[in-house]
Amino acid sequence: MNKNPLFDWISAGTTAVPNYLLKYYTKIGLNNDDLVTLLQLLSLVGNGQRFPDSQLLADRLNVSREDAFKAIHQLMNKKVLTIETRADEEGKTVDEFSFDLLYEKLSALLLQSIKEEESEKEVLASKNLYQLFEQEFGRSLSAMEIQTLNMWIEEDHYRPELIEMALREAVLNQVYSLKYIDRILLSWEKKNIRTKEQVEKESKRFRQSQSNDETKEKSDPDEKPVPMYNWLKDKFDN
Repeated sequence: MNKNPLFDWISAGTTAVPNYLLKYYTKIGLNNDDLVTLLQLLSLVGNGQRFPDSQLLADRLNVSREDAFKAIHQLMNKKVLTIETRADEEGKTVDEFSFDLLYEKLSALLLQSIKEEESEKEVLASKNLYQLFEQEFGRSLSAMEIQTLNMWIEEDHYRPELIEMALREAVLNQVYSLKYIDRILLSWEKKNIRTKEQVEKESKRFRQSQSNDETKEKSDPDEKPVPMYNWLKDKFDN
């Protein structure tokens, strides 16, 4: 009975390769030859050859054993491959290839790209903030006002959405001043309010408190009116 070639193909197994590696291998210092060598080593290790002979790799790459050894050495020099020594189940010392440095580099690259993306979003949000402030103020911002906005984002690390909420509260109170908005932000910071959702929750709580006080005032007309405290203003106004 002839052996089905499909059986050989299935029994050979598969090799899981991170798409992030295929997409960004050049950004971690690898060239095409490095990638092919790395993929072959991943395949061999994945099939149980934890420390394959260089001749086995040479046969796959169709190169000499010496060139295969050089290819492995190059991956080690580029800090994506190491040889680790460990004890096996019988307590014997064995060597094996480790790709931990490769995954660390890919992880660092991913984190860097996320930070760059967030930075780009902040720059865009900053530009939108300038336009929003000028629109609400009905004039262009001064150099000092632009500097204040930059300080809120870069030094105080206020989220653009939080600054936008503070601007909205200032507009509702008809106070078109960055000093007033700065006091709003400081007040929120003291209350550990750092997100849009927290601002909305606090605003709802405060306005509900106002509504309850107004109801109480109407129910007892002889009681003297108590001036309402604006929770957005800092205590150093006193």
